Amino acid sequence: MRTEGKVILITGGSEGVGAACAAELARYGAHLSLVARSEQGLRRAGGPEALVTAGDLTLEETRRRAVASTLEHYGRIDILINNAGVGLYQPSWEMPLDEARYLMELNLFAPLALTQLVVPHMRERRSGMIVNVGSIGGKVVLPWLTFYSVTKFALGALTEGQRMELRRDGIQTMLVCPGYVKTNFQKNVRAGQAPEKVVQSRVYAISPEECAAAIRRGIERDARTVVTPRAGWLFILAMRLFPSFVETRMARVNGTA
Repeated sequence: MRTEGKVILITGGSEGVGAACAAELARYGAHLSLVARSEQGLRRAGGPEALVTAGDLTLEETRRRAVASTLEHYGRIDILINNAGVGLYQPSWEMPLDEARYLMELNLFAPLALTQLVVPHMRERRSGMIVNVGSIGGKVVLPWLTFYSVTKFALGALTEGQRMELRRDGIQTMLVCPGYVKTNFQKNVRAGQAPEKVVQSRVYAISPEECAAAIRRGIERDARTVVTPRAGWLFILAMRLFPSFVETRMARVNGTA
């Protein structure tokens, strides 16, 4: 799907990958609607042309307002990019259940709810794309982010299921699985901190701009799954072929082996 002239709703659009997607897609002629908590961040990311909705995406009112204002302003939504998400560096066996529920609310249920709001309009036009930004942790569990990985595995399953559900309606779905991206993710986690070896691996991370470019290219070639950097596919393959070896190495990185 070409992005030029398309109306694209992006969540988590005030910083990081979301802001980079806004800049990348605007450069290629898209019309933007951005959603996040920070209105100042949204206006900085989207510039004077973008429509912005400031609010908490875990709230139904924010989601409905974002979709309604986009439809009122532009008349349609061609692409929904569910990018907003949060993590937590804490073992799953001791994390408070209210924190687990919050991660599920933002990382899974908010994308699901927005999709439910947007899809009826896409079905009427028999055209559209849902882009869900997951994580490499949604393909290989990261033991320092176990429950975050759980939410991203669930988001991946949702993306694949909806691809089959919506096939006859002309609506596509795409899953994005970034590896380590140089954003404020570690600073914005709900609790805890990354293991030192994970922090050190930032030197191998990609930039938000590189991730955004991969997402834009994926949209344009109607990709099913985008793994960025592409070397991440080798990590996924290694886990499938040599799970015991990979799990042992990951536990060492986590300091639990």
